[in-house]
Amino acid sequence: MREVFIRGLSGVLYVAFLLLAIFSLENIYQILILLFGVLCLYEFLRLVKIKSILPYLLLIAATLVFCYFKLFKQITLVFLSITIMTNLYLIKNLIRPSEKYITIAQKYIYLFFYIIGGFIFTILLPSYQGEYTSYLVASVFALIWINDTFAFIVGKSIGKHKLLERISPKKTVEGFLGGLVFSCIASIFIYKFTELLSIQLWITVAVVTSVFGTLGDLIQSQLKRQAGVKDSGQLMPGHGGIYDRLDSIIFASPFIYLFLIVLEHVS
Repeated sequence: MREVFIRGLSGVLYVAFLLLAIFSLENIYQILILLFGVLCLYEFLRLVKIKSILPYLLLIAATLVFCYFKLFKQITLVFLSITIMTNLYLIKNLIRPSEKYITIAQKYIYLFFYIIGGFIFTILLPSYQGEYTSYLVASVFALIWINDTFAFIVGKSIGKHKLLERISPKKTVEGFLGGLVFSCIASIFIYKFTELLSIQLWITVAVVTSVFGTLGDLIQSQLKRQAGVKDSGQLMPGHGGIYDRLDSIIFASPFIYLFLIVLEHVS
């Protein structure tokens, strides 16, 4: 009972701090996500066994250039393209591993484009049109949480077919579909509440969030399995580390950001 209480309390505090930052000023949101990025980067570097201060400097520099000063818009698109390609390679490697061990070069590519890139586009997501829109990023986080919650509930209740057993034995196809369906249902209510996008586009965002969020969770599980650990850290009692909490959003955010800017360009 005590463990359940601690897990619940740490989860509530995490959500409360995040929502407070989201619905405050854009700079406060940027600072909190940057802080989460530093903590997540620390946990990732432990997993891949890199001891260096350089990744932290790169994260701070990238945040200042792309998110705070918002310089070099064309370079931002190039950075997005390479981040997407890196993530697609990680998906490929999840389904059909091409190597047993990660090389040093791959580790640095992953940390710069997968981890740092994920945080950069999580920060940029609510201002993809130039103006900070708190309800947009709050809705994306809500879709992530709803997907994770109902994937767990449905998988625990009726899950029989394993999704990717060698990576995550507890994840099931039924759980994945349950999370996807409830995310799409939630997106309809989000549309009614925010009206930022059409109902069709909100459902599409829900599908992108659910699919790539689940893949992000599996990719992190693969990295933890390679490192021989259960959790990326112990910062959040009952939940693991910050990386365990943010693996879905940092993987999904570049794809959501791409979808939104393509949509804006087309419309």
